[in-house]
Amino acid sequence: MNAPADSASDVVVIGGGPGGYVAAIRSAQLGRQVVLVERKHLGGVCLNWGCIPTKSLLRNAEVIALLQESKTFGFTLEGFQADYAAAVDRSRQVVDRLVKGVSALMRKNGIRVIEGTGTIAGPGLVRVDLRDGGELQLHTRHIVVATGARARTLPGVTVDGERIITARHALEMRTLPASAIIVGAGPIGMEFAHLWRTYGAEVTVVEMLSRPLPLEDEEVSEEVRRAFRRRGVRVLTSTRVEGIELTAEGVVVRVRQEDGEEKALEAEKVLIAIGVRPNSEGLGLEKVGVNLEREWVVVDERMRTNVPGIWAIGDVTGKMPLAHVASAQGFIAAEDMAGSNPRPLDYGSIPRCTYCQPQVASFGLTEAQAREQGYEVRVGRFPFQANGKALALGDYRGFVKLVVDGVSGWLLGAHLVGPEVTELLPELVLARNAELLPEAIARSVHAHPTLSEALMEAAHGVFDRPIHF
Repeated sequence: MNAPADSASDVVVIGGGPGGYVAAIRSAQLGRQVVLVERKHLGGVCLNWGCIPTKSLLRNAEVIALLQESKTFGFTLEGFQADYAAAVDRSRQVVDRLVKGVSALMRKNGIRVIEGTGTIAGPGLVRVDLRDGGELQLHTRHIVVATGARARTLPGVTVDGERIITARHALEMRTLPASAIIVGAGPIGMEFAHLWRTYGAEVTVVEMLSRPLPLEDEEVSEEVRRAFRRRGVRVLTSTRVEGIELTAEGVVVRVRQEDGEEKALEAEKVLIAIGVRPNSEGLGLEKVGVNLEREWVVVDERMRTNVPGIWAIGDVTGKMPLAHVASAQGFIAAEDMAGSNPRPLDYGSIPRCTYCQPQVASFGLTEAQAREQGYEVRVGRFPFQANGKALALGDYRGFVKLVVDGVSGWLLGAHLVGPEVTELLPELVLARNAELLPEAIARSVHAHPTLSEALMEAAHGVFDRPIHF
């Protein structure tokens, strides 16, 4: 087919994920003419094969877990069946609705969307290999690289998408595995462990570091470990994968534990969830001189690369591989391109969430990190077992933990594990960003009975005076 005519714009965004499409919308709001180039799906991995479909499936698991506790609530069920395929179908319906919503936002904001693979051909020039064939040259003043990342794999292990899989493959499966080994006890691994176990699969989690959710506060990790143990999930920590072999029935994962003992773990499938690597190759970045560190695109606090006219945002930068970070970076890049003076991100106040049961939510320094950095640490704690709303819900395991600088009163970090804590975290993030001290949280009247009262009580606990504990 004939190549479309060349075109010009103020901004070209390569990648339509939660960073790219937000950068495009904000740029359009600021009066820029914007073109967004997307290779596959608007919304990126998060919307199509990550955050949104997993949370839809986890909602199904939440309902099933509640029904499994039916006697607690005074009713019985006979002949109950959970259809995993139907849950997957529902998750795809949610995704489709949101993708259509993003498309509508592109039209609303006058953003031209081009389906194809974009590469930087030179200063102010993006070449697009169109999905339907042909090529397009885009001339622009500003280029935003928002190409995201993909799952890392183990050296020497070939992911076949059938028995050795990544999270994306897992979200495409409409059949629940009878048994699974999950390599990696980070958020993705723990969420799938919770999901599959709730539906009845036998699950083993293998983690190289000493505890599950190793980036979280140690007390939080241990609370989650205990909860998983009670539910029959086997969690092997300080355990390294030595190799994975396919068998007629499934897979064998050879592991070595800290004491040197070797084990052969067998299952139907193995899910590799050990982090991500950037989609930075094939973009022409090296050709135009953009600095990379171990494949990650290097940016400053305004998302600028070292090459004038080129910004980068989201997972490809390696800052924090979270959708909300990508979106926030998209705002900064768009406003910087428009000549504003955007406020840099405080990565120490970025919320982190894991949607297993119990949920985990946190930001900032753990208690151990704060002590290592020399702070005089004060800690405020409050358990959900002393919270009236949690008891009424029948979900009262876990706690709120605030880590505070004992000299300045500055909130260094917050670590929550328990019911709906991912919805409780924003109050604490706002307090941190507004430079409010725990006293302000403690003195703010919280409605009763609510889970949020645990935040107030933990803030009182910083001063050793919680009311209900």
